[in-house]
Amino acid sequence: MEIQGTVKLVGTTQTFGSNGFRKRELVVTTQEQYPQHLMIEFVQDKTDLLNSINVGQSVKVGINLRGREWVNPQGETKYFNSIQGWRVELLDAGSPSMPPMPPEDAFEPIGDHQDDEHDDLPF
Repeated sequence: MEIQGTVKLVGTTQTFGSNGFRKRELVVTTQEQYPQHLMIEFVQDKTDLLNSINVGQSVKVGINLRGREWVNPQGETKYFNSIQGWRVELLDAGSPSMPPMPPEDAFEPIGDHQDDEHDDLPF
């Protein structure tokens, strides 16, 4: 799955426990009728993907949805969801909608069109 939007927040890398588990959060605001502010977690080596990402940039983020089940001490089952990122691609907001035209001197005339009488074409 993918999410597109504008970067609202790039969190710092957090390290947990003695095993060195790393986590970093990215908040992306979608660009739709009702914009959503989605927090996406990047873990372990994927935290480095956010090093070159800045607030205000347009991005496309590859995500996986994760779900967990937890039973509390009272025996009640709870469910938790998270969005985990695995790829970030910068979107160029300033790209033209049409490809640029080649320079005029890129095309050379094929021949002199004054000689239309000896043309072999049927039309």
